[in-house]
Amino acid sequence: MAVRINPSILAADFVNLERDIGRVENADFVHVDVMDNHFVPNLTFGPQMVGRIQEVSAVPLDVHLMIEDPARWAPGYAELGAASVTFHAEATLDPVAVARRLRSMGARAGVALKPGTAAEPFLEILGEFDQVLVMTVEPGFGGQSFLQHTMPKLRALREAVDRSGLDVWLEVDGGIDRRTIEIAAEHGADTFVAGSAVYRSGDPAAEIEALRAAATAHSHSRPGPGGGGRGWIDQ
Repeated sequence: MAVRINPSILAADFVNLERDIGRVENADFVHVDVMDNHFVPNLTFGPQMVGRIQEVSAVPLDVHLMIEDPARWAPGYAELGAASVTFHAEATLDPVAVARRLRSMGARAGVALKPGTAAEPFLEILGEFDQVLVMTVEPGFGGQSFLQHTMPKLRALREAVDRSGLDVWLEVDGGIDRRTIEIAAEHGADTFVAGSAVYRSGDPAAEIEALRAAATAHSHSRPGPGGGGRGWIDQ
């Protein structure tokens, strides 16, 4: 299973953002958190900033919209050239319609689930999405601690993806470091957002490779029904 590391520039130096984006050119995507101070109690980037980031980044953008009314606003980020646009299930009554619009514009469509949002309503419609983002913290702020109680949801999604044979990426975001990335990989994640772990290290590019190695080493095995250990292994 391929492993992708997407550093979040929420943890970068905003005054030197172009420099810090350049320090993670070995990443698979650059993760851009868009917050509107309504859906979450924080305010970050808007379309103008994301458009400029798109212009200077050598790495494709993985845009995570923590905003209200994604049906209205999400297509604009696809128009800017973002490779992947993820919106929150809790912010829309019709996530399938939003995803189809994004896909029609050439972007990968992702749906994000807060820690308290169940996966079950999405298991039968996984084919409508390119990515499911399982939040492993409450959305809104970086630097929070990893919530391990979200792992059964991630495992349920992995089992559903594997049963279906669909090419749906499973992303985790929040509190990801060298220790927690192993846990998430064992439960089926293949795409990992890491902010503080990357940008607070002395060498962001080297930290990306360390995270990639840790995830790869653990992605071959996932917990079995008991949820405690290496219960079943990909053949």
